[in-house]
Amino acid sequence: MNVKTVLVLLVLALATIFALVCVLLTRERAPGACPQQPPEQREEDDDGAAERSLVFADLSAEELAQVVRYLRAELGVPLVEASRALPSDNCICWVEVQPPGKAEALRFLDGAGARPAREALAVLHLGAQAEPNVTEYVVGPLPAPTYHRDVTVRKYGAGLPYHRRTVTAREYADIEELLRRELRRAPRFLRACCRSDGSDLAALTTAPRGARSGDRATWFVLFHAVPGTGFFLSPVGLEVLVDHSALDVSRWRPLSFFYNGRHFPSAELLEAEFLSGNVSVVSVEKPAAPGPGSLQPRRLPDRPPPMPVELRGPRYRLHGDCVFFQGWSFCFGMSPSSGPRLSDVRFRRERLLYELSLQEALALYGANCPGAMSTRYLDASFGIGRSSYELVRGVDCPYLATYVDRHYVSEAGAPAARRASLCLFEHDEALPLRRHFSDAHSAYYGGLRRSALVLRAVSTLINYDYVWDFLFHASGALEVRVHATGYISSCFLHGRATDYGNRVGEHTLGTMHLHHMHYKVDLDVAGRPNWLETQDMEYEAVQAPWPGGPLLQRPVLRRRRPQREDEAAFPLGAPLPRYVTFAGAQRNKWGHPRSYRLQLRSAPAEPLPARSPMERALSWGRYQLAVTRRKEEEPSSSSVHNQNDPWTPSVAFADFINNETIAGEDLVAWVTVGFLHVPHAEDVPNTVTVGNGVGFLLRPYNYFDEDPSVDSPDSTYLRPEGTAGGCGGHPLGCPPAAACAPPLVFVTTPRRGTFGKSGSGSKDRRGDERPAVTNKSHRV
Repeated sequence: MNVKTVLVLLVLALATIFALVCVLLTRERAPGACPQQPPEQREEDDDGAAERSLVFADLSAEELAQVVRYLRAELGVPLVEASRALPSDNCICWVEVQPPGKAEALRFLDGAGARPAREALAVLHLGAQAEPNVTEYVVGPLPAPTYHRDVTVRKYGAGLPYHRRTVTAREYADIEELLRRELRRAPRFLRACCRSDGSDLAALTTAPRGARSGDRATWFVLFHAVPGTGFFLSPVGLEVLVDHSALDVSRWRPLSFFYNGRHFPSAELLEAEFLSGNVSVVSVEKPAAPGPGSLQPRRLPDRPPPMPVELRGPRYRLHGDCVFFQGWSFCFGMSPSSGPRLSDVRFRRERLLYELSLQEALALYGANCPGAMSTRYLDASFGIGRSSYELVRGVDCPYLATYVDRHYVSEAGAPAARRASLCLFEHDEALPLRRHFSDAHSAYYGGLRRSALVLRAVSTLINYDYVWDFLFHASGALEVRVHATGYISSCFLHGRATDYGNRVGEHTLGTMHLHHMHYKVDLDVAGRPNWLETQDMEYEAVQAPWPGGPLLQRPVLRRRRPQREDEAAFPLGAPLPRYVTFAGAQRNKWGHPRSYRLQLRSAPAEPLPARSPMERALSWGRYQLAVTRRKEEEPSSSSVHNQNDPWTPSVAFADFINNETIAGEDLVAWVTVGFLHVPHAEDVPNTVTVGNGVGFLLRPYNYFDEDPSVDSPDSTYLRPEGTAGGCGGHPLGCPPAAACAPPLVFVTTPRRGTFGKSGSGSKDRRGDERPAVTNKSHRV
């Protein structure tokens, strides 16, 4: 080997050693943790934030416990815990915050009055009375109550009959025991049709309960139950109508058994007809685990998906139940029945909304089996708020979101926690909010990334999961969205079933249904009073104003200001003016009324026909938009008591529209959004959120003199003569911004039996217990 070859090999060896040392040194230096910066402190953040939160905050666990203790001691009637209460007992069904009157609250918020007293609303089922009834009490002041007053008649114009009460978990348990007992009377039929003795079948409730006011009879649809998966896709073909109207549970009885297109008055007769060969049986095998509705992964984990991060910590701030973010501020809450709400929403210190709240969610079904064809779920009666459970980090919300607990007294003697049932996070929408690239006259680029603050909750209402979102944009726009996911409801495939949906399994019809959601939007645009204005376009024929010019069809704006409520009620399905705005008395720099535009994103189905005897209970669904004068005696468009007596509704929204003047008044916009859902094969195992979302926006319309997002710190501006590699105009493009790692805590699978349970903790990767936080937020 010559010297030259030796030198070459030596150089290569040294280069290899040098490269290996560099690699090892690099691998040992992990990116440093990003320095955490506190959110930007603005003057408005401390503008009475603590006091402001107390005006609208949900009841704390301590306040809820005080209300329960007070009622037990002072109401003067014996109270049984709702989880054990029979229909013939008295019990507290649920407790929630009672908001103050708007005028009183605004006097305090605007520095002209004292803080309103904290009060609670308690809903009681009073079955141990000479005349059983549902009664609502306001209890206060909190945290040490000394009074209660019956507000039932004031709210509803009359007392609440006992048959309108919501169905408790104890009542459902007693019905299921009745069903198991009755099914044992038809053992051979069950073995033939369902390969079951009845003990392993799941029963799905329907609603409303009966055919006329005063009824309390419910169809229950039976399914094969497979542990660890949704039973909603495995109907066995048997449905049972149960009369549970009597106060004495022993007097409850089945009224009808429906199977494969036929009705039988009793299980014994069904069994006898089967043994006589008079029942056509379709044998439905119990699905083998994991079952058609399984959500278990079918592939092993691969490379992890992208993860949103906060390189310098969150840019929003939470103070109690109020949030502050880049000019936005608002307070939030969660009604156990009607769900999420916002209060005192401000942008740049000006109040835009006093209240924005979900009122009701309707799911109305069609099918050729009795349970589905009669179902009109009014979900507030099932508890939209208290059905919001623990959110899964990284799926339901980003890992770095702030998670907030809620506490409820719902069919329980003590407050129960819903850990991490709301989340708050900033969301990068991977789209410019605005941008322009110029190569004419001068070269430059200007743009702004589109991100928004998101408040989210998810409600699981039997089979469906609803994702409720409120988004706050840098442009001053507030976006409201809801997405539907979860399991479709199904019924047994027989006869002309596909007139009402699509076949999605061997014996399964995915039943058509509509989802309609109703919101209350109490606007205070540039203060009060407000005016409704609509704008749309027409074409006008005009001769071009130059010699020899042609005849043109020119678009022209047509503006209207409806004066009365009847003019401002826009029916569902009819054309809505393309621009609907709410104007204040002030004008912007250019002479236009300072306004906010309401923009709907919805494709609702047809409303229930007016000839239906239960339509008045759903009469908010007549309108995609209705604008009324605000009244304290019209706080909600629906009632939980409407579900079980829609034929004589406790609240009929149609009565709100009585042609009162709305010009220059305190206005409320009532908004309906929704869509028709015809289930199909791709809805198995779950409906996806893609394409199944609706909502609306509130956008500034001449409210400002220019787009307020020009003040955003996220703006980018570039010119060719800028310094090469400089970051002054484009901070998001600088490599150092990604040279650190945000702090992450990865949460292991919750311990068995604790997922979504009251007060349960979860463990971090070190195994340390993290306690639940009482109506407070925590970062994970």
